[in-house]
Amino acid sequence: MTFPVQLSLGPIALPAHLLFEVLAYSLGYRFYSYLRRHTSDAISTDNRLWIFIGAAAGALLGSRVLGLLEHPQELLHPPGGPLYYFTNKTIVGGFLGGLIGVELTKKRLGVTASSGDLMVYPLILGMVLGRIGCFLSGLEDGTYGTPSQLPWAMDLGDGVPRHPTNLYEILFWLLLGAALWLLERRRPLPDGWRFRLFLVSYLLFRLLIEFIKPAPPLPGLLLTSIQWACVAGLGYYAWLWGREARTPQRGEPAARPVAGME
Repeated sequence: MTFPVQLSLGPIALPAHLLFEVLAYSLGYRFYSYLRRHTSDAISTDNRLWIFIGAAAGALLGSRVLGLLEHPQELLHPPGGPLYYFTNKTIVGGFLGGLIGVELTKKRLGVTASSGDLMVYPLILGMVLGRIGCFLSGLEDGTYGTPSQLPWAMDLGDGVPRHPTNLYEILFWLLLGAALWLLERRRPLPDGWRFRLFLVSYLLFRLLIEFIKPAPPLPGLLLTSIQWACVAGLGYYAWLWGREARTPQRGEPAARPVAGME
């Protein structure tokens, strides 16, 4: 296999990355539509539309901002001119930015039900297809791994055996999807927990796998910008779980104070 992979349609050479990115969006949305038709959705169609808009706006902004922070030394002198500011993007920034956009939109609408649970399996499908495209692009999109002498290391186009990090991520998504499906077959998860487990698992995965990618850490900060974003996201969910653990569940009486400890 020669990287980047090009698909030939007569006289037209179509980049495999572009094809799989289109498939990721289109099939992911069709899967979501199918699930919504066959699932009881507590959120109205109009509110779903506004939540999608909030998610898209937050994801666009978050992916671009974090993408730019990956290489802060290039902000003042962008390679390729001003277009550089609009082309960098990261999945982690998209997820976290989308999360913020959704929560702000739901607060504005007064929606309290989870909006993310329904999106988890379509997102997993989209991520698998998208990462296949990233793998087939070789070194072009910057998602490759560091050099490695492991038996499964691959030459992605520069003659250097590397960690196939995109294949690692595809395997991660398939295992996560299977684990969530098996978990929910045993008993239903509380509202919102499917998406919570989805995002926490991915943030932890990205925090670790970034150690075998060539992106340098931020000056003096030990970790890359993506890793710090993962730490922030994991910290938010740790705070959220801690707050919920201290809050009595609906229908449960609050703990009575011990005498002399009011």
